[in-house]
Amino acid sequence: MKTTSLLAALFAVSFAAADPVPVIFDTDMGNDVDDVMALAMLHSLESRGHCKLLAVTVTKDHALAAPFVDAVNTFYRRPDIPVGAVRDGATREEGKFNGLVNATDDGKPRYPHDLKGGDAPEAVGLLRKTLAGQEDGSVVMIQVGFFTNLARLLDSPPDGYSPLNGEDLVRKKVKLLSLMAGAFQPIHGNARYGEYNIVQDLPAARALADRWPTPCVWSGFEIGIAATYPHQSIERDYEYTPHHPLKEAYYLYEPPPHDRPTWDPTSVLHAVLPDHGYFELSEPGHVEVDEKGATHFKADAGGKHRYLILPPAGQGRVKEAITRLSSEPPR
Repeated sequence: MKTTSLLAALFAVSFAAADPVPVIFDTDMGNDVDDVMALAMLHSLESRGHCKLLAVTVTKDHALAAPFVDAVNTFYRRPDIPVGAVRDGATREEGKFNGLVNATDDGKPRYPHDLKGGDAPEAVGLLRKTLAGQEDGSVVMIQVGFFTNLARLLDSPPDGYSPLNGEDLVRKKVKLLSLMAGAFQPIHGNARYGEYNIVQDLPAARALADRWPTPCVWSGFEIGIAATYPHQSIERDYEYTPHHPLKEAYYLYEPPPHDRPTWDPTSVLHAVLPDHGYFELSEPGHVEVDEKGATHFKADAGGKHRYLILPPAGQGRVKEAITRLSSEPPR
């Protein structure tokens, strides 16, 4: 059997039916195109019956970030997924592709959406509302941006959605936090790397690493570097529609031929399909974030934290899964 056929067969086997995982997705949409990949994957995984996207919250503080998320959700035929936005957050520039939300063709929106800039509800309130409505111990949260929203959630007081404070609400409702952040293997010979998602809101990152009350799985910088998205897919696999938000965002961010690291998609893949063997896990322990933004893992049998490990033999399978899920047509 050819390698490509073998990968396709393995991919098909890995998608046996399972109960949908309730997911909340927290993203800094607009800072890198891998956020668009991750959101596209979640929609494909929901179409396959593997997850239910409950809400999306945004940590990039620009008025077009949340509307762009809404436009992507609408493209995937789920226009009613609630989208919340940070207030007084980091990275306030527009970004290279969020402006697509305003693109028109013959006077009509290229990517229809209802949410307008500045109209998104505040993220922490949406997080509390969403969590309060779910079964205990059921929700998987995926954070692929800054730590701002989730750290503020921990500090949130009781409200009309729940009599619990934020930390207790998380403890009661959340099963797992899967986050793309940090670095756990040397990068270019530097073992003390201040990864972008951490350093943009360092106080929030340090607080969450210390206080988050549920199991956490960290996908470090080195994982996305090891499994880059093949540019040939961008050029080939999105031709089923005249305009695709992921393809156009990829070209605006950095045109092919360019294989983009899949940082955020790796967190999605593990969060929704943790038992499908895409990654290995470190031993249990605790991640500490130092004052410069470097992550330090300390092994502890009773620790709630682990980080992803991608063996060289698994890179092809991870790439195959991410490529297929990102490029799958809406249904």
